[in-house]
Amino acid sequence: MLTDPLFYFAAIPAVLIVGVSKGGFGGSLGMIAVPLLTLVVASPVAAAIMLPILFAMDLQALWRFRQHFDKRNLQILLPAATMGIIIGAMSFQHLSDSHLKLIIGATSLLFCLNALLQEIRKRTPPPRQPHIGRGAFWGTLAGFTSFSIHAGGPPLNFYLLPQRLNKTVFVTTSIIFFASVNGMKLIPYSFLGLFNTSHLLTSLILMPLAIAGVRLGARLHNVLDATMFYRLCYIFLFLVGMKLTLDALF
Repeated sequence: MLTDPLFYFAAIPAVLIVGVSKGGFGGSLGMIAVPLLTLVVASPVAAAIMLPILFAMDLQALWRFRQHFDKRNLQILLPAATMGIIIGAMSFQHLSDSHLKLIIGATSLLFCLNALLQEIRKRTPPPRQPHIGRGAFWGTLAGFTSFSIHAGGPPLNFYLLPQRLNKTVFVTTSIIFFASVNGMKLIPYSFLGLFNTSHLLTSLILMPLAIAGVRLGARLHNVLDATMFYRLCYIFLFLVGMKLTLDALF
């Protein structure tokens, strides 16, 4: 088990934030965990510690939001994400964290800028429909970036947010997606030697915070209206995008 106080100074808020995100915001803010932890430990260590916690939170959140989801979107996204995970596992040893963070961060910022410009111009495009081509691209990218640094949120949001789904459907679809992806990631993470006794014990110690965070997120979900919910998703996406971009550049 990791015993460095600095690690827990970063890990405790990171796990709570991810729990709140999983419990009510579709994982949008959850991708900030690994960047926070990489302030004090190496990226592979941060990813290995967070994966069992993420999977447990996904299962807990899924129990709360299990009734409403978009089946068509999942049919498109999950096969693509599986391919992204395979690509991520095969390229893991050659992957640069900085390059990944820059791509994800810059793309997230551009997406938020586009949404802001549309709101300023008072132009709201009609909701998009599920699309095999777009879903295959963003699903593959989400699986790939999720495998590498648990940062599948922005690619998934790129695909789902323009559809302007009911907020509960959006959250549940995201939860099912990430529960499936994180479950699949357990196998290659094991083969790559990313799990050891120290990492797993540290994950176990942090697990109660994850449970508390999911419960808090579920309560917040019930008191937010749809407009505020989507604005918060965009704000979270912008903050994480800025964080990843700065980490990559500096």
